[in-house]
Amino acid sequence: MELDTLKRLAQNGAMHGQIAVSSSILASLLGTSPQTAARRLCLLEEEGCINRIITGTGQKVKITEKGMLLLQAEYQDYKKIFEQGRAPVVRGVVVGGLGEGQYYISREGYGTQFRRLLGFEPFAGTLNIRLDEPFVPSMQQAIKIEGFRDEGRTFGECKCYRILVNGIEAAIVRPERSSYPAHLVEVIALVRLRDALHLADGDPVEVTLQ
Repeated sequence: MELDTLKRLAQNGAMHGQIAVSSSILASLLGTSPQTAARRLCLLEEEGCINRIITGTGQKVKITEKGMLLLQAEYQDYKKIFEQGRAPVVRGVVVGGLGEGQYYISREGYGTQFRRLLGFEPFAGTLNIRLDEPFVPSMQQAIKIEGFRDEGRTFGECKCYRILVNGIEAAIVRPERSSYPAHLVEVIALVRLRDALHLADGDPVEVTLQ
């Protein structure tokens, strides 16, 4: 992955909008030849990390959500190095959900795994939180919940990530085939978090990643 190239593009504004960039200018920033810089842009485009438009006078580039998440993951790795021993805290606000969490969480195929792997039986419902920054899970943090069949239908696998919500033990649940925006997380806990923490939509919360 061309993370250094992605970082240089971000430093020049490509996180926030399209920027004009030439291979020669990018080459000087990277310390490479224009041919190598052009090849790196092509690779980033093929991997879905940038959108690139060729114009009559050059090219315009913008970093995609996938590219932003890769940079965010790199940022989190450096935070772990320089803030060793301090659990990262992300802030967000409570938002309404679709009301489907209770149905899925109450499936025994999930429940037995939650009890065994998380150490608690979740309240039959979820709390949705919109974070101030994207949630970038670490593979080391992931607790895999296997999929299963029940009542003639298939329930997919998911991953859980241990957290604290305003100090209460909880876990983020992320379905394997998730279309959730990176800033939105669905949280399970032993208790109904809205009641235990007296939360309503729009209320701020602190999420501590374990």
